[in-house]
Amino acid sequence: MTASWSANPGTAPNATITAVGNLNKTPGLGLTQGGSDYDSKYATYLKLFSGEMFKAYESACIAKGTVQNRTLTSGRSMQFIFTGRMDASYHQPGTPILGSSNPPVAEKTIIMDDLLISSAFVYDLDETLAHYSLRSEISSKIGHALAEAYDKKVFRTIALAAREAHPVTSSPGPEPGGSVIKLGSGNEYNAQAIVDAFFEAASILDEKNVPRNGRHAVLSPRQYYALISQVDSNILNRDFGSSQGNMNSGEGLYEIAGISIKRSNNLPFMAGTVARVNGENNDYSGDFSSHCGLIYMKDAAGVVEGVGPQVQTTGADVKTMYQGDIIVGRQAMGVGTLNPACAIELQAA
Repeated sequence: MTASWSANPGTAPNATITAVGNLNKTPGLGLTQGGSDYDSKYATYLKLFSGEMFKAYESACIAKGTVQNRTLTSGRSMQFIFTGRMDASYHQPGTPILGSSNPPVAEKTIIMDDLLISSAFVYDLDETLAHYSLRSEISSKIGHALAEAYDKKVFRTIALAAREAHPVTSSPGPEPGGSVIKLGSGNEYNAQAIVDAFFEAASILDEKNVPRNGRHAVLSPRQYYALISQVDSNILNRDFGSSQGNMNSGEGLYEIAGISIKRSNNLPFMAGTVARVNGENNDYSGDFSSHCGLIYMKDAAGVVEGVGPQVQTTGADVKTMYQGDIIVGRQAMGVGTLNPACAIELQAA
């Protein structure tokens, strides 16, 4: 197809604009139109940003899926019920069975914390002049910020659970509480001490009848790599075979004593006293001066989530006024201890 162009700009044909963010090629949405058309014109941009944020959140969030999770559809808290053990006895002929051995019951309530946000203002001119994808970079940072906050809450809660007694105290209990394994002062990076702690933890969990499936450990990155690099003590070969732990890549250390291993910078690792802050309706504070790792099963803690990770952005009016977009990532959730028998804290003491 050919087009004839006039030397007079006033009579030249209009170019067909390719609006890459346009939703379903909505007709009549030019680049200069704003108002109610704005959301349709740029619909795919927000979805791209949202997807990048979720991808960053999921890749950075270590604790997600390793503890109990419930979604709040109404209200601000959720109740969790615990039942203790029951006795068994021999039946005497001629006597009625009346169900006299009812299990002891206790409850825990987890409250949702205030709305947690991470936000940025993207100025149009900055985005135009940037030689990299500004929104992609910001989306990643927002996702990581929300994931970091999630992990910190969960890991501190599990550490606190390891120091708790079980809420069920009635006969035939009390049920076992949490446990603390002391590696010895200054042994937080001692690979052999860490491996020994894993086997001790596995024994403790077995003795408490904690299921073997779904056991996790979280260590600092330096501890994780110490387990791989300190081969002079033959830790890798002697304890769990030579198929795990690659010296070249620093990867491949999957589990010890049936406990899967994760690494994170969001442990309260030797963090001292962590205070409670405004907006936290659950108590995550404590003294973590000697804390150096966690071993737990998913029932150790619970998460209640009212608002999952979401992305919001400003509309046409704000964009026109400020010549840019305010982009907000948000989530509302709370974490609380559940069954302390499933939680073990490692301490360098």
